[in-house]
Amino acid sequence: MAFESLTDKFSRIIKGIKGESRLTEKNMDDMLKEVRIALLEADVNYKVVKEFTNDVKEKALGQEVYTKLNPNEMVVKIVKDELVELLGSDNSEIKYNKNKPTVIMLVGLQGSGKTTTAAKLAYLMKNKLKKKVLLAACDVYRPAAIDQLSQLATQIDVPLINLGTKENPVKIALKAKETAFNDHYDVLILDTAGRLQIDELLMSELKNIKKDVSPDEILLLTDAMAGQDSVNVAKTFNEDLGLTGVIMSKMDGDSRGGAALSIAKVTGVPIKFMGVGEKIQDLSIFYPNRVADRILGMGDVLTLVEKVQENIDAKEAKKAANKMMDGRFTLVDMLDQMKQVKKLGSISSLMKLIPGAPKISKDQIDLAEKEMKNFEIIINSMTPYERENPDILRSSRKIRIANGSGRNVSDVNRVLKKYEQSKKMMKEMKNYKKGGKLPSGFNGF
Repeated sequence: MAFESLTDKFSRIIKGIKGESRLTEKNMDDMLKEVRIALLEADVNYKVVKEFTNDVKEKALGQEVYTKLNPNEMVVKIVKDELVELLGSDNSEIKYNKNKPTVIMLVGLQGSGKTTTAAKLAYLMKNKLKKKVLLAACDVYRPAAIDQLSQLATQIDVPLINLGTKENPVKIALKAKETAFNDHYDVLILDTAGRLQIDELLMSELKNIKKDVSPDEILLLTDAMAGQDSVNVAKTFNEDLGLTGVIMSKMDGDSRGGAALSIAKVTGVPIKFMGVGEKIQDLSIFYPNRVADRILGMGDVLTLVEKVQENIDAKEAKKAANKMMDGRFTLVDMLDQMKQVKKLGSISSLMKLIPGAPKISKDQIDLAEKEMKNFEIIINSMTPYERENPDILRSSRKIRIANGSGRNVSDVNRVLKKYEQSKKMMKEMKNYKKGGKLPSGFNGF
């Protein structure tokens, strides 16, 4: 995830502040120096960095943080507030029309993944925001783009206005807008043409679409991995078209995060969505407050809750919980639990959302994910009766399961050991429900 290195540095800085019994001008300056270095190393625009640190110091002075006995929380709050402001504050939401379609014009350079992102945006608005969405293929210069959007539209079950490659893009956009009005769509997304670089022809066409169609939102797709080049592209598009927002792609990559932290301040255009993977569902609404929490190592509970609500059936989860509390916990249940966790995303992505989660190395994460995969393969190699009654598993059955799964008997034993540990914990949780005694290992929670 973008900001990973920055998060590590900010976590150390905040830990250092909390170690101080009192805040002085000197340790405040030392902290701000570390913040300045961390932001510059993250490729944040140097003017933005200077203004950010000056604002933090000015607000700390203004609120007389130095005179307080426990100023640490106040300093962290000021830093967080400034990060939220840097990321676009509360300007990140789409303002949807009530009685007519909201027209979104998606722009960007060729090769930026714009067509895929148009489908991702349609999927998010249809499935998460419950909007009636219409797509329009306005890139008439690349037949492959129209074919791709057509396939994606079919995949996500969203209608597409496709008039081929010989029609004028402005006329396609106008036809799509007319259809959106007549058929009472909530949102129309126009996938426009891009070029390998910004040129007069590209801008002229986009200006004509803007002039004749009057879109409510003009969103630029830009790449988090491109650093300050993304900021420069956004500046040019904004000067010519008047952008209303940015979709920042590849936020799941190892970019330093400088573009995301610079773009709103430099251009005045907020990030409204972020790409967090290659799958069609891997586009998220950009919440500055939540991203600021992640940067400061505070997790993101709201996003975690949303993931659970979107991916896990509440009735099935309750049914499984009741079964476990009644002491009926089998290998089938353990396998179901693992499958539910996998629906939420990778272990590393989940750990970032949990406040105070311990730092886990990539090797540890890889090992955990490999073990989960092995567990699934081994359990699937058992008969249905064995999964429901693992106590019958003796040497001969274990050898058969190991051979069938391409694993060793020691791997089968590890699954059974993990099962027994989970079963024991479920039993202890049942006792806690009855008498209020926490299971071993839960002290202090």
